[in-house]
Amino acid sequence: MACDRVNAALPDPPSEREEENKEEEKTIWNIFAELESVELPLGTTLRSIYDDQPNAHKRFMEKLDARIRNHDREIEKMCNFHHQGFVDAITELLKVRADAEKLMGQVTDTNRRLQEAGREVTAQTEEVIRCRIQQRNMATTVEKLQLCIPVLEMYSKLKEQLDSKRYYAALKTMEQLEKVYIPRVSQYRFCQIMAENLPRLREEIKEISMSDLKDFLESIRKHSDKVGETAMRQAQQHRTFNSAVAKQASVGHYTKPMYSLNGRTQSHTHNGLMVDDDTGDEEEADEEVLTAQDLVDFSPVYRCLHIYTVLGDRETFENYYRKQRKKQARLVLQPQANMHETVEGYRRYFNQIVGFFVVEDHILHATQGLVTRAFTDELWNMALSKIIAVLRTHSSYCDDPDLVLELKNLIVIFADTLQVYGFPVNRLFDLLFEVRDQYNETLLKKWALVFREIFELDNYSPIPVETEEEYKLVVSRFPFHDAEIEKQDFPKKLPMSQSVPQIYTQVKEFIYASLKFSESLHRSSTEIDDMLRKSTNLLLTRTLSSCLQNLIKKPHIGLTELVQIIINTTHLEQACRYLEEFITNITNVSPETVHTTRLYGLSTFKDARHAAEGEIYTKLNQKIDEFIQLADYEWGMAESDGRASGYLMDLINFLRSTFQVFTHLPNNNNDHASMSGKVAQTACMSACKHLSTSLMQMLLDTELKQISMGAIQQFNLDVIQCELFASSEPVPGFQGDTLQLAFIDLRQLLDLFMVWDWSTYLADYGQPTSKYLRVNPATALALLEKVYRGMKDTSKKNNIFSQFRKNDRDKQKLIETVVKQLRSLVNGMSS
Repeated sequence: MACDRVNAALPDPPSEREEENKEEEKTIWNIFAELESVELPLGTTLRSIYDDQPNAHKRFMEKLDARIRNHDREIEKMCNFHHQGFVDAITELLKVRADAEKLMGQVTDTNRRLQEAGREVTAQTEEVIRCRIQQRNMATTVEKLQLCIPVLEMYSKLKEQLDSKRYYAALKTMEQLEKVYIPRVSQYRFCQIMAENLPRLREEIKEISMSDLKDFLESIRKHSDKVGETAMRQAQQHRTFNSAVAKQASVGHYTKPMYSLNGRTQSHTHNGLMVDDDTGDEEEADEEVLTAQDLVDFSPVYRCLHIYTVLGDRETFENYYRKQRKKQARLVLQPQANMHETVEGYRRYFNQIVGFFVVEDHILHATQGLVTRAFTDELWNMALSKIIAVLRTHSSYCDDPDLVLELKNLIVIFADTLQVYGFPVNRLFDLLFEVRDQYNETLLKKWALVFREIFELDNYSPIPVETEEEYKLVVSRFPFHDAEIEKQDFPKKLPMSQSVPQIYTQVKEFIYASLKFSESLHRSSTEIDDMLRKSTNLLLTRTLSSCLQNLIKKPHIGLTELVQIIINTTHLEQACRYLEEFITNITNVSPETVHTTRLYGLSTFKDARHAAEGEIYTKLNQKIDEFIQLADYEWGMAESDGRASGYLMDLINFLRSTFQVFTHLPNNNNDHASMSGKVAQTACMSACKHLSTSLMQMLLDTELKQISMGAIQQFNLDVIQCELFASSEPVPGFQGDTLQLAFIDLRQLLDLFMVWDWSTYLADYGQPTSKYLRVNPATALALLEKVYRGMKDTSKKNNIFSQFRKNDRDKQKLIETVVKQLRSLVNGMSS
């Protein structure tokens, strides 16, 4: 509107202005329009005035002054037009002032009267206001208290839960307090105190629950043997039940098991271990089998796990639990130093281990991830390696086969129990093969003592049987069958001594004892048969063979005993096939089966028999040597005594009586007769050869420097007695002069010296038909030199007549010539 008025006040631009000023006038008018407009900014407009052509500012100021003068004239016209109305208004206002003062007085008086009248009302109104405020405050207080009461109730509930040790519920209550109740009244100080106390209470709950867990771990460590004992008894009863069911199923019957998987009830707990209040009789206790859940209260573990899970610290709890259980596992696996002394030591060891892993298996299945299968497998693998090492060490100390057998049964039950819980136990059954070897070793040691005692108590004489009952008793113990002996009348004698049936019986007892170890090993009949045969072979080839060899070597065992031992080993050798049949009947494995092990008893008894025979020959030779040592020849005698030496006659008498022993042996059995005859012939031939060799060595002894012809004659008489003994057939069975050939070397040597037939010897030397074929030139030379030295010594002593000296000189020359020829023969043989 102001712009319109300004526009109306401006005069019309002259039409006569030049065309060039029209544009300038238009621009100035636009600037005025912009200046008079309140909507547009003035900065741009003013800048356009100064930025225009030169002198534009001057022209603009002139135009502006002209426009201002136009506006002043317009204002003056307007004031002149409204002046009379202004004067009239002032006049009216002066008239109203008196009325206004009067009205003011009336209003003031009315206000005074109203104030006086409303003073009491005001007082009452203030009281009402105060009451209303109190009422509002009370309502607000009630409202706030209604918000606080649930918080207080929950906090009181929390305290009760803590006092009653319901920690998991207490944590849930804390969570509700923090998330629901306290935020509603968080502005109050008591709520702030509550909120500050809750973390402390959580830590207390963690500490208390961890303390309960520690008590549980300590208790379960002390009582794990009870848990393990229960689990192993349950597994053993379960296996016995299955075996009984299998047997009854074969005949179509079935009975209810005598034990229950749900045990008796428990009344209270102490540190996680259930305590039985009932003390029923032992029979009821045997019929009821308690499980790990019945014996152990796992609530401390569950409670602690839930608490740490709620507190968001489950990983810490899992790591702590696993670490502690690993430590306990190492403690459980540590055996007592004297564990190997009694079976109870092994049983406690196994019970603790089984109890440990039964608890871990229950934790594995009852919790979500507290322990994992990988963790339990790691523990088991570690434990299995330690168990195997411990059993290897301690079983090696066991020298009682009964204890080793008990250990084997415990290992089997131990393995079966843990196998039920899913733990691999193949390595334990592999260990049993090592324990079996240890068991066999202890059996072999035990039976070695048994065999030694049997041999020591044996009288090494044939078994006399007076009645048929005695005969049947012996035959029932040993498989002896002889038709000729059975036809004989009582009393009669059996060829073997008492030790034979005892040895046979003890070998069968050994097989039974070895079989006991094979039970419950989950092995096939073929494997059991192979184990029995191998262990029996060890008994025969090592233990019994060693006992026989030691027996044969004992000094007090004479020739009669040795011959009886030969007979005994023959019967035992024949009984080996009955032992094989005995094993076959036990295992039901045919001996024709491929890879079936054979008994090596035949070689064992043959070796023992050969050793006995060799010992007979050795003892005979030793006795001959003892007699030879008694020989006391006077090697310088002039003439012989005309009879054989006393020592030699004693020796021959001894040999005759000795070989009579062989004829006294029972010969009603052809085998025994041939066997004893063969041994006697060999012994007799050995004795004659040894005697001949000993006599030859006596002549050729290097310490013997000279021999007289008288001594040669005496020695010849002794050899004649030996030949007479050989020709008298001291042992039947020799053909012709076979036995006399043992002395042929001595005979030809002595004949050569007695006849002094050196020309024949030297002429026929090397010829197959030589009379002195068995005389060696070296032997003849050695003896001739001794005789030559003896003759020279004799000639020195006998200084009689000259003709005698001349004969001696001739003989000495002959001897010298023979010596030279013999030496040439000896040298020719060596070259």
